[in-house]
Amino acid sequence: MVVKVKKLTEGAHLPQRGSEFAAGADLRALLDAPLTIQPGGTAMLPTGLAFEIPEGCVGLIFARSSLGTKRGLAPANKVGVIDSDYRGEVKVCLHNHSSQPQVIEPEERVAQMVIVPFLPAQYEEAEELSDTARGEGGFGSTGRM
Repeated sequence: MVVKVKKLTEGAHLPQRGSEFAAGADLRALLDAPLTIQPGGTAMLPTGLAFEIPEGCVGLIFARSSLGTKRGLAPANKVGVIDSDYRGEVKVCLHNHSSQPQVIEPEERVAQMVIVPFLPAQYEEAEELSDTARGEGGFGSTGRM
């Protein structure tokens, strides 16, 4: 699949997959200087990129595993959603879950984007829903093991 990417700002980097079979492509922070995110703080990081995601697909923005596990940084909305009809700059909103200030360096890889197909749903009001073995069992209803 080919995804068209427009560089909105000089110095922006095209997304890059870390290996041949990597699902996600790394997005870099387009910063002029290091930026510090305080504990409990959130920062909106520009990428300088806009995408033409194919119709029937969506771009999902996830944390990079190293940022989340080693530094406590993750997307503030947990998973960012980039719709196929959005043409503006993709930004990454990172939240610092750690107890230490975290410095984001210019051009640092701050998130990864995965392009996936989706099925558009038609929602229909119903008086009754079909029965299942689980029924209305919610949080924790299927046990721990």
